[in-house]
Amino acid sequence: MARVKPVEIVEDGLLLRPWQADDADAVLRACQDPDIQRWTTVPRPYLPGHAHGFVTEAAPADWSAGTGAPFAVCDAATGELLGSCGLVSIDAGLRSGEIGYWTAPWARGAGVSVRATRAVARWAFDALALRRLIWQAEVGNHASRLAALRAGFRVEGRLRLADPAPGGSPEGWIGSLLPGEVPAPGETGPAGPGTLEARRAAVFGRPQPVLFATVAGTELRLRPMDERDLAAVVDTCRDPETIRWTTVPDPYERADAESYVTYTRGTWASGTSACYVVADADDRYLGSIDLRLSPADPLLADVGFMTAPYARGRGVMPAALTTLSTWGFTTLGLARIEWKANVGNTASRRVAEKAGFTVEGTLRAGLSHRGRRVDAWLGALLPGDLA
Repeated sequence: MARVKPVEIVEDGLLLRPWQADDADAVLRACQDPDIQRWTTVPRPYLPGHAHGFVTEAAPADWSAGTGAPFAVCDAATGELLGSCGLVSIDAGLRSGEIGYWTAPWARGAGVSVRATRAVARWAFDALALRRLIWQAEVGNHASRLAALRAGFRVEGRLRLADPAPGGSPEGWIGSLLPGEVPAPGETGPAGPGTLEARRAAVFGRPQPVLFATVAGTELRLRPMDERDLAAVVDTCRDPETIRWTTVPDPYERADAESYVTYTRGTWASGTSACYVVADADDRYLGSIDLRLSPADPLLADVGFMTAPYARGRGVMPAALTTLSTWGFTTLGLARIEWKANVGNTASRRVAEKAGFTVEGTLRAGLSHRGRRVDAWLGALLPGDLA
């Protein structure tokens, strides 16, 4: 691989250049941003010395040693600093590199990271003759994931992070980009505005919303599960009917409930599921409901739910299921939501049918239940069914 001295790149309205000492003030201001501090490993708190050391020592050292290629991303017309993008590591033997980027809060919404990543990738493949670029981000960093997709990366899996951000998830997404896969300047590229991927990133990249339902004139709240629900979840999962019809652990302990809370947070961060507690006006736990996205079909999801014993027979879960399904169709763009239950679970079937689901048939040995295969009812709800 040929060594390249620090260079400037001009592409698609951007100037990418080596960092300079007088960039320190802008770097300091950008790195006070909560999102940069949340999703990157910049020091916390970020002090003037950190910014000065980065632009005058760390960045030049990476260029000098050939271990990285950090660029300041600037507006090509005005010279204003917009962000950071570059190769955070270079493996000369494999001819592979890893890319990293952030956008200053005052420059977001203009595709800065996408344009800069494409420019750096093109330069890395052409000038450095790299054969592959890697992108990594903490699971939940949907803005970084979307930028990577639009720059041509294929997000191929998950891995445990070597250097997770303090207080963040230990798991990350990983993707790769090969020569010839970088979209041309000005092209929309994969996951462009208006696509389902962009829509989902906008949803799951924000805190989980609270949804509202009404039953018999009483307002219900669908909210994220947290520690206040642990005792009620344990009691519900120890109920004989819950044990009979679901696959919750038996016996069910507080540690199981704590693990479930962690699970619900992780699935929202990864954009694979929306898990909710159904609570009354006094915030009392009435049940739980999950909308789980299919990994094989982006327009398909399935639902699961359980109701606390003291809340059964009051219409709580049909109302919650209708609300969550409506949100799935209108916000996530789903085309079909499926419900399954063991044959004989008439309580679950009544909930589904009251919410508008059509029972379409019986799946022989359709579910695994406590070590054996059992027949299952299958039902579905389509957007038009709600009308």
